[in-house]
Amino acid sequence: MNSIWTLMEIPSVRLALLALLLGSVALPIVGVFIVGLDIMPVRFAMMHVALLGIAIGLLTGLDPLLCALVLCGLTGGALTPLARSSTGLSGAMGLLMTLAVAAALLVLSISGVNANGAFELLWGSILATRPGDVVALAALAVIVPVLYGLRRRDLALLLHDRELAVCSGVAVERLTLILLVVIAVAIASAIRLTGALLVDALTLLPALAARRVGRSLPAMVGWSVVFGLAFNLGGFLLALLLDFPPGPVLVLVGGVCTLLLHAIPEDLLHPTPERVLAK
Repeated sequence: MNSIWTLMEIPSVRLALLALLLGSVALPIVGVFIVGLDIMPVRFAMMHVALLGIAIGLLTGLDPLLCALVLCGLTGGALTPLARSSTGLSGAMGLLMTLAVAAALLVLSISGVNANGAFELLWGSILATRPGDVVALAALAVIVPVLYGLRRRDLALLLHDRELAVCSGVAVERLTLILLVVIAVAIASAIRLTGALLVDALTLLPALAARRVGRSLPAMVGWSVVFGLAFNLGGFLLALLLDFPPGPVLVLVGGVCTLLLHAIPEDLLHPTPERVLAK
């Protein structure tokens, strides 16, 4: 335990912990949006788009993460017309991933930029977190909960049934656009923490665990944040204690805990009135 406190005196470790805590507030809620909209392939596409943004940043001399954020945000907005049906959106993801990777490799090849820098960001390193990364996550930690708070009813209808939301007067197209942009930017923001390939530790794993426990959207959102903080803080401290790479440990801790939750019988998680009275 003393070794952990000693490590906490290192500025990069403290900055990484702050970034992880901020990410654990916003990104699990984004995971709830992804699960509710049934658009899990989108996160894979955004990982590849983020790689293209990183390549453009390395070529132009601009901040690679900023380029990834902007490109992912624009791409998320462009996907809105395809979101009218999950089939249309999912079908376009394969093409988008292929084109993004091909374009990224072409940019890196033409520019002569070392591809290792781009792929290091793709794999991620939470201990390489910079103040700019923390600012992006802090903004998300405010924007995402505020968006949920202001549009909770509309979000509940959209995530439950798109047609019902339309019939209820929800501005579905505009709300979908906002969600896709937020999802895309959130995935790009998490790249440096766990890497694009391990971003599920901050988004989907807490959301999947929350869906197992919560029965309503407010319950799922609340539990997702609780699980996000528990999984990621626990995984980070365990990685420091064992001197392991934090990214894989975060994923393993979150994945194992999610599996254990799904192994608990349904009647224990959500007791029926008869079972409660029997006790």
